[in-house]
Amino acid sequence: MKQKRIFMLDYHDLYLPYVNKNPELSLLKCFPTQVQATKVMAVLNVLSSHSPDEEYIGEKMEPSWEENPVIEAAFGKFTGRLKELEGIIGERNNDVKLKNRTGAGVVPYELPKPFSAQGVTGKGVPNSISI
Repeated sequence: MKQKRIFMLDYHDLYLPYVNKNPELSLLKCFPTQVQATKVMAVLNVLSSHSPDEEYIGEKMEPSWEENPVIEAAFGKFTGRLKELEGIIGERNNDVKLKNRTGAGVVPYELPKPFSAQGVTGKGVPNSISI
């Protein structure tokens, strides 16, 4: 079977004169509409928010676990370690020697902090995730 040469249209060649003629308008056509941008912002806000009744890892123990002293002791140790990690993260965020954690315009790294308030906080590890 003989292979055929297929002509490939190069859109770069067709679009380049338009970009050269009006670069601002061609750039603006790349952006989403206000409706599209609003929809994306609304979805991201909903998916990023912590609900007021959200449970965080290590915050509450299952009622059935309270009967077993071994599980209760392990859960207490786990919760204590989480609070210790939260303190370590806070110390590292305040350490001026760590240039990636402090300084002008640097947002503190708080995502793995185990506990959070409601809303979009950028911290807190939920007990479960459902999207």
